[in-house]
Amino acid sequence: MYDLRPHFDEEVDPGTNLLLTGPPLTGKRSLMMDLLAAGTEDGDGAIVVTTKDGADRVLKDYQKRTPYEGKPVAVVDCVTRQQGVNDARESDRIKYASSPVDMTGIGIKLSEFLQAFGDRGIEENRVMVHSLSTLLMYSDLQTVFRFLHVFTGRIQSVNGLGLFSIDSTSHDEQAMNTLKQLFDGVITVPEDGEPEIRLA
Repeated sequence: MYDLRPHFDEEVDPGTNLLLTGPPLTGKRSLMMDLLAAGTEDGDGAIVVTTKDGADRVLKDYQKRTPYEGKPVAVVDCVTRQQGVNDARESDRIKYASSPVDMTGIGIKLSEFLQAFGDRGIEENRVMVHSLSTLLMYSDLQTVFRFLHVFTGRIQSVNGLGLFSIDSTSHDEQAMNTLKQLFDGVITVPEDGEPEIRLA
């Protein structure tokens, strides 16, 4: 089971995918990072797929939450190469997709990290994607839906925990309802008040 501390007194089954929804700047990324960091402290793998910040910034933020040196913490960076930095080198900790449009590349990099962590005997992995809104800016709903169908399935197949954020005010209700079908639960992060979790 995956514990959702420090924010929720809940546990979810392995293979669960959760959608975090709320207006921009309500702390969805921060909440997901906290859930990943709590897992890192318990020995879980952590993989951050970032479409908004470069890997260095993500890791700097992560370090403030928990020291990760020597631990299975990795980033799939979809930003740096899109910004034209082509000499960024991949490592055991950072892999690059060419841009948020390159969903095939994003899926491949995720699988490479899951494989590498599996080879190290790490059975529980937490994966966060920040943010689906960026993917929807570059691609249509159908393309993103198909990508997520495969991506959430991958997390399910390795008994991972998937956390995906979306800016609820940026998309119409139809798009939100379409995407919600792919998830086992929704965490709503309001502008004021506490986040709420609803599991299917």
